[in-house]
Amino acid sequence: MYYKEMYVYNENRPVPVVIRSYGEEDFSGLIRIQQETFPPPFPSELWWNTGQLHNHVTLFPEGALCIEVDGEIAGSMTGLLVEDDGHSADHTWAEMTDNGYIRNHNPQGNTLYVVDISVRPSYRQLGLGKWLMQSMYEVVVHQGLERLVGGGRMPGYHKKANEWTAEQYLQAVVRGDWKDPVISFLLRCGRTPVSVVANYLEDEESCNYGALMEWRNPFYITKP
Repeated sequence: MYYKEMYVYNENRPVPVVIRSYGEEDFSGLIRIQQETFPPPFPSELWWNTGQLHNHVTLFPEGALCIEVDGEIAGSMTGLLVEDDGHSADHTWAEMTDNGYIRNHNPQGNTLYVVDISVRPSYRQLGLGKWLMQSMYEVVVHQGLERLVGGGRMPGYHKKANEWTAEQYLQAVVRGDWKDPVISFLLRCGRTPVSVVANYLEDEESCNYGALMEWRNPFYITKP
């Protein structure tokens, strides 16, 4: 199980936080995070339910993390293990995560696939999402995995869909010509783009596209 105490900054003031594994006692708080993080037009049926969360903490508890500020759950991140080369764009979020139930978790997998990362809007000035991501990188290293992979939403794409293809949009964000709330965040966290995935997730703002992005374990040794 994972547990880490640290400080983040609210402007110039240090704020103590805890990043830890989440459990069943946290389910109501985790669902509230989803509701606040993904308001309409994001489909409400894609918010976590207790069945999904139960599977997270029983099938792969190492990949079920949350962050607390003053005892209040402010964000969470979830993953599962898959066997993947990290370069296949022929999948959807639902296929890779079993619609969030992660019953396809492969304990022998070489890749941690990100199911979700969410931070409540009222806490985003603290940079909690980046620390959750860094903590999941630590899980990758501890588990001896090759990489972390996940598809990021492109919620700014609907503003440019008439001008750019999804690939051109991603390239513009990587060049710094355009800022996307999710993709720019993932770049700041050390993730690198692999490819664009069509029909990755039902998401009007992203025009249903996702950007597959990875982080490679610098300590990974290829097994013979």
